[in-house]
Amino acid sequence: MSKNILKMVLKRFIQSCITILIVTLFVFTLIQLVPGNPVANYLGATATEEQIEYYTHLYGFDRPVIVQYLSWIGGLFRGTMGQSISYQSEIADILLPRLGTTLTMVVPAFILGTVLGVGLGVLAAKKRGTWIDSVVCFFANVGVSMPLFWLGMVGMLVLGLKLHLLPTSGYVPPSRDFGEWLRHMIMPIIIQSLGVMAGFMRLARSSMLEVIRQDYVTTARAKGVNNRDITVKHQLRNALIPIVTAMGSRLGMMVGSTVLIESLFVIPGLGSVMMNGISNRDFMLVANGVLIISIFVALCNLVVDILYGFIDPRTK
Repeated sequence: MSKNILKMVLKRFIQSCITILIVTLFVFTLIQLVPGNPVANYLGATATEEQIEYYTHLYGFDRPVIVQYLSWIGGLFRGTMGQSISYQSEIADILLPRLGTTLTMVVPAFILGTVLGVGLGVLAAKKRGTWIDSVVCFFANVGVSMPLFWLGMVGMLVLGLKLHLLPTSGYVPPSRDFGEWLRHMIMPIIIQSLGVMAGFMRLARSSMLEVIRQDYVTTARAKGVNNRDITVKHQLRNALIPIVTAMGSRLGMMVGSTVLIESLFVIPGLGSVMMNGISNRDFMLVANGVLIISIFVALCNLVVDILYGFIDPRTK
C-alpha cells in the first residue's frame, strides 16, 4: 500500500471508532427510555418489592445512567460485555455464536447476490437495447419491489409445503452436518440473495453505461485494444468504484436486518436473540448486540476503503 492509502485507512479507522462510541452512547441512552423494569419482567408477577430492589441493585440498574454507561464501556475494555438477565449468562457467550449463525446465512447470500448481480448488470449494459437488457431490467425492478419477507413465505409454501423439496424451518450448524445445514439454509440464502442481486444489477448496469461513454474507452478502442481488455481493464475497473461502495454498506445492512428472515425460518441468529432481548427488556443484551453490528459495519467500510487503493488509481 502507498502512504496515501495507509493515511486514508488510519483516518477512517479513527472516524469509525468515534462513530461506534457515539452509537453506543445514543443506544444506551435510548433504551433507558423504554418503559418496563427488566428485573421485574424476569422475576415475574409473583416477585416481591424486596426481591425486585435486591436484584435491581445487584445488576446496577439503580445507578445513574452515565455511571452504568461508563461501567459498561470499562467492561468492554476488560473483555466482558456484562450479564444477561433473561438468559442468566455472559452476553458475549450468547451473542458471538449467534453472530456466527447469522454470518453463515448472510455471507453466502451476499456473495451469490453480488456476483450474479454485477455480472448480469454488466451484461445488460454491454447489450443495451436488446432483449437481454430488457429481461435483466425487468427482473431487477421486480426484485427491488418485492419484500423479502413475502418472497420467503412464497418459497416456504411452494418449495416446502407443496413440493416438499426443502425444510421450512430450523437450523443445523455446518460443523455438525454440512448437508443438513445446506438443506435448511439454501432457501433463506436464496431469498436474501435476490434482494442483493436486484440492487447490484441496477447499479452495475448504470455504472457501466456511464463508463462506456468516457473518452478513454473510445481512445483505447481506437488504439486497437481488444474488447476483453477494454471491458475488464478500462470499463469494469472504473465501474466497480460505486459498486464497491455499495457492497460495504449492503453487507453491514444485511447483518442488522436479518431479523425478519430469521424469525420466518426459525434461525437462532443475532437478529432473533436481539428481538428476544427487546421483548424481555434485557437492555444490556440489546446494547451489546447493536455494538456488534456497529463494529461489523465499520469493518465493512474499512475494507471498502482498502479496496479503493487497488481499484481507484486516484488514491495512490
